[in-house]
Amino acid sequence: MRLKDKVSIITGAAQGIGLATALKFAREGAVVIVCDMQPEAVDAAVAQCHALGAQAAGFAVNVTDRAAVEAMVASVKAQFGRIDVLVNNAGITRDARLQKMTTEQFDAVIDVNLRAVFHCAQAVVDTMVEQGSGVILNASSVVGIYGNFGQTNYAASKFGVIGFTKTWSRELGPKGIRVNAVAPGFIETPILATIPDKVLDGMRAEVPLRRLGTPEEIANVYAFLASDEASYVNGAVLEVAGGLTV
Repeated sequence: MRLKDKVSIITGAAQGIGLATALKFAREGAVVIVCDMQPEAVDAAVAQCHALGAQAAGFAVNVTDRAAVEAMVASVKAQFGRIDVLVNNAGITRDARLQKMTTEQFDAVIDVNLRAVFHCAQAVVDTMVEQGSGVILNASSVVGIYGNFGQTNYAASKFGVIGFTKTWSRELGPKGIRVNAVAPGFIETPILATIPDKVLDGMRAEVPLRRLGTPEEIANVYAFLASDEASYVNGAVLEVAGGLTV
């Protein structure tokens, strides 16, 4: 078990990539802290982790609410005594072309995808510094490297996450804390459920592997980066996109 007893907070953990990551971490022996917005979905995810034999706890928390994030982190530390891993997975999209995008759409994406990553990292970092160890993993995207039509807000947030990752890896590396980012490509998540099959076929055709990725394939990368097997990986942005950007 690569993550045995590592206390791991995962945001956006009740569905999609976040849920797959929670379950992967559970299989790898981690203590899984499930964070998401909907209490029922959080409870269901925690139950799935328990079914895999893992210790797990759940928090219905809005990651844009700084006080709620700090309360969650304080509770985790009080219950488990330490925090070893933070996976900043929570994210949203509110797509529109520049000429059509509203300030509400822009602000909503920046708040969840960027500002909340700052909130969560700052909430755990003192504990990790005290321990002299820890791992922070941030969800970027290939859109955060290359941009994408109609995603001004999303691209800005995911570019920003890479900036966080590079900066924090420099600041925190000397203190024993590794910080890395994962940049997924086209992944089969509930977000794609409303996209027509013709469009999905076009997306698959763009990928050299000729398929979309699965949430589990992203979760596998998070588990590797969180583990001691990645002990010399710091400040990296790892594309998991099937060769989409080649």
